[in-house]
Amino acid sequence: MKPIKMNKLPTSAIRPGAAPNEEPVEGARRATGAGSSLGDDDNKIPNPEVHEKKSRRYFTASYKLRILQKADLCTESGQIGKLLRREGLYSSHLTNWRRAREKGLLQALTPRKRGRKLKEKNPLTGEVALLQKEKRKLEHKLKQANLIIEAQKKISQVLGIVQNINENNGDV
Repeated sequence: MKPIKMNKLPTSAIRPGAAPNEEPVEGARRATGAGSSLGDDDNKIPNPEVHEKKSRRYFTASYKLRILQKADLCTESGQIGKLLRREGLYSSHLTNWRRAREKGLLQALTPRKRGRKLKEKNPLTGEVALLQKEKRKLEHKLKQANLIIEAQKKISQVLGIVQNINENNGDV
């Protein structure tokens, strides 16, 4: 195989203050995987091993209790810090978990679902809706009946028919 001869950089690439017979220095090199600054973003491929956003960690109640027991067994200086580093935890985790344990709430140690809490559905909601619908229908019928009665009164006045209101109620 024939060796390939590389062209030397122009004299403008020589470092300022360098000796004239010194080899010219190449431009600054980029770290591997970094794209060029010339704007060719087409060649950028995201690293599939790196996640964009780290997923939220959830700890089970048994794990929390186990870590608290281990932390309680630590007697020497620095043991708790070593435990926390090994498990990837913060001291605030221990503080919060200890408070929950002191309250005697094993359920408080279980992770809670974040966001709005669902309200319990009232079992009488369906029945109330049906009764309200029936009430509206009956009110509509009553309104119609009152209109008919008012019309009958007016017709009887026009025709001059005398009505005895006491007879309608059963009073004689």
